[in-house]
Order: sequence, then structure tokens, then C-alpha cells
Amino acid sequence: MDHDSSDSSDERGHSEDSSHQGEKCHLFGRQNPVHTALGGGKPADVILWRNKQISAALLAGSTVIWLLFEWIGYYLVPFICHSLILSLATLFLWSNLSSFVNKSPINFPEIELPEDLCMNAALLLTERFNKAIGILWQIASGKDVKKFLSAVLGLWVVSVVGSWFDFLTIVYIIFVTILTMPPLYEKHEDQVDSYAQKAKAKLKRQYSTLDEKVLQKLPKVPFINDNKQH
Repeated sequence: MDHDSSDSSDERGHSEDSSHQGEKCHLFGRQNPVHTALGGGKPADVILWRNKQISAALLAGSTVIWLLFEWIGYYLVPFICHSLILSLATLFLWSNLSSFVNKSPINFPEIELPEDLCMNAALLLTERFNKAIGILWQIASGKDVKKFLSAVLGLWVVSVVGSWFDFLTIVYIIFVTILTMPPLYEKHEDQVDSYAQKAKAKLKRQYSTLDEKVLQKLPKVPFINDNKQH
């Protein structure tokens, strides 16, 4: 009986270990597939290159616009005006010359922005803005040193990157990253998750060392409570 019970306990322990090993830890704590995590639908299809024509057109169009502004020295206002002039001239000539070439004139659709869409966008921006203000106030309150150091490090990295490139180049880099990194991650998901877990464990060990040797020895000043008492 004891031998049977020990065998059964060993089997349970082995099964539990195998189940824990079978669980995969994805990047950013993601539980759903990449397509679902990106919101699904057509935007996710474009980002993951499920619709290669639209994805390639967006990447090529953004590259052409960036080259026009950065290399040729084009400016935003002339670019918008010249694009509108070319579009209006093409449509105007087609509408007037269609009868001479036995073509039907262009049926211009009525385009209006839905009110619900504008309201939802405004509410979303307001919510995100208020959330960002709340996070900044929580960091500035001095209650969480980890968040404070992370915010300072993040802002410092952004300032360094911003000094290397202008605003348009940064927007272009972000856009290209959105169109290239998710499909590459989806293709090499297991390898990336494995390296990310190792890097996360190493950062945790380094932060624990920093917290033990430096942060815990810093004096805590509850300046918010003192202000409230006064």
C-alpha cells in the first residue's frame, strides 16, 4: 500500500510539473493569440499582413511621404495643397470630359463623419488623458519608487531618441515598427517569449539588488501627509 501511494504521489507530482512546464508565458502577460490581442478584425489583418495588398500599400505610401519631406525637402502645407489641386483637377476634368469619351460621369458619394464616431473618439481621448494625468500624479506622490524610476528612465530614453530624429521621422519609425514587428513576433513567438522571460528574470534580480542596497536605505519623506496636516 505504501509503495502504491508513493507511486501515485510521484505520478501526481510529475504530472503537475509537466503541466507547469506546458504553460507558456507570453510577452506582456498576453493570454490570447496575437491577432486577438491586437483587437481582431481588419486592423489586425493589416498589421499582421493577412491582407498583404493593403499592408504593402500603407508601408510604401508612408515611405514615399517620408522621403518627400526628409530627402526632397517638401513641406506639409504645400504637399496638402498640391495633392488637393491634383485631385480636384483630375475629378473636374473627368466630370467634364466623360461625355466626349462615352464614359459615365463620376457619382460622388456624400461623405459625412458619424456623430457617434466623433463622440466615442472624444470620450476615448478624454479617458486616456485623465488616466495619464492620474498616473503622473501617482508617480509624483512619492509612494512608489519603482514607478518613479521607470518613468524617469522612460522619459530619458524618449528624450535621447527625440534628439536623434525629428518628429516626422519618429512617427515614420513608429508606423514601420507597427507594420513589421507584430508579424515577425507572430512568426517567431516561442523564441521571443523565451528570451523575454530570461531578460525579465535578470531585470528582476538586478532591481532586487538595487532595492536592497540603495532604495531601502533612502529616507522616506511623507510630504503629502505633512501638507495635509498644515
